[in-house]
Amino acid sequence: MNRKQLPTFGDKSFESIKQSNEHGAEYWSARDLQVLLGYSQWRRFEQAIERAITSCEQSGNNPDHHFAGAGKMIEVGKGGQRDVDDYHLSRFACYLIAQNGDPRKPEIALAQKYFAVQTRRQELNDQAAADVERLELRKQTAEEFKALSGAAQDAGVQSKMFGVFHDAGYKGLYGGLGRDAIKRRKDIPEKDNLLDRMNATELAANQFRMTQARDKLARDAVRNQAQAIQTHEQVGKEVRDAIKRIGGTLPENIPPAEHIKEVEQRVKKTVPKLELDEREAGGLLGDGGKKSGAD
Repeated sequence: MNRKQLPTFGDKSFESIKQSNEHGAEYWSARDLQVLLGYSQWRRFEQAIERAITSCEQSGNNPDHHFAGAGKMIEVGKGGQRDVDDYHLSRFACYLIAQNGDPRKPEIALAQKYFAVQTRRQELNDQAAADVERLELRKQTAEEFKALSGAAQDAGVQSKMFGVFHDAGYKGLYGGLGRDAIKRRKDIPEKDNLLDRMNATELAANQFRMTQARDKLARDAVRNQAQAIQTHEQVGKEVRDAIKRIGGTLPENIPPAEHIKEVEQRVKKTVPKLELDEREAGGLLGDGGKKSGAD
């Protein structure tokens, strides 16, 4: 797997919490990774680990080489310590946990995108890697759209006004153009979902707009339909202004991308390699994993 460092979360990064075991192999503590991936409850994180172990088996790799049960001493009140359950995880195990985590968590979404792109870059050309990145962004944007709809409902937006609410965000980001006007400008068929025709850059801008709108509705404790709609449009304008300041292409000027279903079909036709190289297959056993007769 690519050794490029994951983006930093808070004051720690994926590579900064890496450790080495007695075999000289790199590993990550599940307790440390739990914090990095945005899980406050060990129980929830352990469920993602269990799903990852199943994925490891299904991929034809030995879970014992990638997930090792362990204990970890943690500090408790007044300088005391307590032994808690932990796992030592290989890099491949960390990848599987990210893929089996909660995509609604921004930390998981970022890790999924990173690992998906970096893993495929070993096997495919840059165009195919770009396809994977766009698919990941589209999936995350769909999740964010659902979350924003829930936040709008909590803020007092009636179901019959959801279209107006979401259009307000588009109008803020696209200089006054609503969804239908954007489609006409870009010559996108009416039957197409607008998000399905956005490239990675445009998807990322809209995902950011949705995330910030959801957070602001909650932060400002909005409980009024008109205020919620106005808030969404204002957030869209703020994102648009940020794009202007950094000299980016305004979203209404980004050409439509091919339909996401075509991208999905292209990626599906390229079967990813599930066989790991010797070092990765050995995982927690290091380079000796396969040499010792392991599966």
